[in-house]
Amino acid sequence: MSERITHALVRDVQLEDLGVLALVTLDNGAGPRKPNTLGPEGMAELRAALTRVSERARAGEIVAVAVTGKQFHFAAGADLHGAAEITDRAAARSIAEAGHEAYALLIDMPVPTFAFVGGAALGGGLELALSCHYRTVSAAVRGIGLPEVFLGLVPGWGGTFLLPRLVGMERALRVVVENPLRQNTQLDGPDAERLGIVDAVLEPADFLTESLRWAAQVVRGEIVPERYEGDDPAAARALVESARVEVDARLHGATPAPGRALDLLSLAAGGDREASVEAENEALTDLITSPEFAASVYAFDLTSRRAKNPVGAPDAELARPVRRIGVAGAGLMASQLALLFARRMQVPVLMRDLDDERAERGVQFVADEVQKLVTKGRISGAEGNRIRSLVSATTELGDLADADLVIEAVFEELDVKKQVFTELESVLGPEAILATNTSALSVSAMAADLQHPERVVGLHFFNPVAQMPLVEVVRAERTDDPSYATAFAVAAACRKSAVAVADAPGFVVNRLLVRLLGEVLGSLEDGTDVTVADRALWPLGLPMGPFQLLQLVGPAVAGHVLETLRENLGPRYPSSPGLEAMIADGARFVEFESRPTASSPVDTAIARYFGSRDHVGGQDEAGLLRRVRDALAEEVELMLAESVVAEAADIDLAMVLGAGWPFHLGGITPYLRRTA
Repeated sequence: MSERITHALVRDVQLEDLGVLALVTLDNGAGPRKPNTLGPEGMAELRAALTRVSERARAGEIVAVAVTGKQFHFAAGADLHGAAEITDRAAARSIAEAGHEAYALLIDMPVPTFAFVGGAALGGGLELALSCHYRTVSAAVRGIGLPEVFLGLVPGWGGTFLLPRLVGMERALRVVVENPLRQNTQLDGPDAERLGIVDAVLEPADFLTESLRWAAQVVRGEIVPERYEGDDPAAARALVESARVEVDARLHGATPAPGRALDLLSLAAGGDREASVEAENEALTDLITSPEFAASVYAFDLTSRRAKNPVGAPDAELARPVRRIGVAGAGLMASQLALLFARRMQVPVLMRDLDDERAERGVQFVADEVQKLVTKGRISGAEGNRIRSLVSATTELGDLADADLVIEAVFEELDVKKQVFTELESVLGPEAILATNTSALSVSAMAADLQHPERVVGLHFFNPVAQMPLVEVVRAERTDDPSYATAFAVAAACRKSAVAVADAPGFVVNRLLVRLLGEVLGSLEDGTDVTVADRALWPLGLPMGPFQLLQLVGPAVAGHVLETLRENLGPRYPSSPGLEAMIADGARFVEFESRPTASSPVDTAIARYFGSRDHVGGQDEAGLLRRVRDALAEEVELMLAESVVAEAADIDLAMVLGAGWPFHLGGITPYLRRTA
């Protein structure tokens, strides 16, 4: 028996000597790379298919049911774009109810149900798998998770009830709340097994065949998957409240989705499925119609679509091959770049510095970082050895002669960088690319005195290089298309998203962040209290406040960038006597065990350096937030007028990927329009 409908193919499979298994294959008919999403029509068709299967199960015609997907995608849940267009609460609620009604058929099926997860399972797709009694996953799967909180929603088709019962509240909190708020971290197949989300990890080559064999063993009773014994309700709720404290400290209520998700998890601790279903319906109804969700979908489109096709990039076929890379410098940034190129591009990388000690220190940094990846299980030992073998260092300039691209990562002084480029040009071939990792200086000025300025380009990677997904690709006045195309190809090979930017001071991200920081420091000079200034930006929900940012980069670096932008952009970037005093004093701040976040403490000792201007009282929180918004709006308008980027969407994309601009605010330009 076989039937074909748009989203679900149901066919009978003989399950060894046990009887018939009804295999439901999700397929939207759009090819293997197009994710299965479940809009109203697709969900209705899935429900119809499962209803017929359930009737056959009750009639004794089948012994088991399994759900699987396409080669690369199990299911990606709801159609986000369709949901984002909904403004009517009744229509929003119908989406929530439809998912619960369809998935309940799997939960309550009178025969064992299986999910064979051979591809990405995200959001409602993972909830579909959770609704089955048992789950297998391919070892090759890389996208498993519940990203709804990241998108301004909550898992609304059973996830907040089913997951904690399956794996316990502590692990459920990680998947439902922590991972989405940590740059939408997702799981792979082995991760899902370790957490107890799936029961077996199988090799991809014969995944469906092996899944059917495994299912037969379960039906026969030869395999009895372990199940979590369950949480004490009071202990589970205590875990939720502890997580709530952390979320509140980080987001300060800037977006409602994390709090609603925590409410649902707390309710699930009581074990009342019907109550959880109704609460999920209500929460999803509220959030689908919220401005935060609409903003998140816009940001999602930026990162999933525009980021893959940079506007302003030349024809990719113009890019020159890059078989060997040189890095001028062997300090922290240079070493991070060397590791990135070796790991992602799999080409030899040679760092060059002025003395053996610095050069060797750079190689040792790479070796240490590779060992951390091996120890954490992120890469194999063999892969670690391969990466280490690709990175070396030298003090001889001539050793870089055969590099196809050399990127400088030396001190942020124009004269120093010009000297490095002049030296490099004396040994490199005429078509070798000269790249700079400058964060604010003029790339055109660096290239002005060279014989071949057309092969100079900016490749501004952000720190920490391994984690930050953005590269600002800077076109100088005389950069030619092949050099520019090569820079985009390098960014893509490093698995980074690129934004094409003109050679303007600070480019996009640093120009806006320094303007923001300058306004906050100026407010301190006017007498605003440090704690008031810190709280003023809490409504934005930024991953790091202005003072955490200052403490991370250090006063000297912040002062240098501020001075550079002031020289090029004028008094909108005013001097800060307090910052200058901090630099002169060698001020140090609270030490962080890791990268600071919005919830990291602000060192109130900063206050003693400020308040020099002849003003009284400073600003309140609302006033400072308005001041910052007005300044950012002015700077964005100027950047667009100067054609720093092709369109406002590129500023939005750069800020999302380079500054962690929150998804729930959408892009910075629509946010500024909404709040003007």
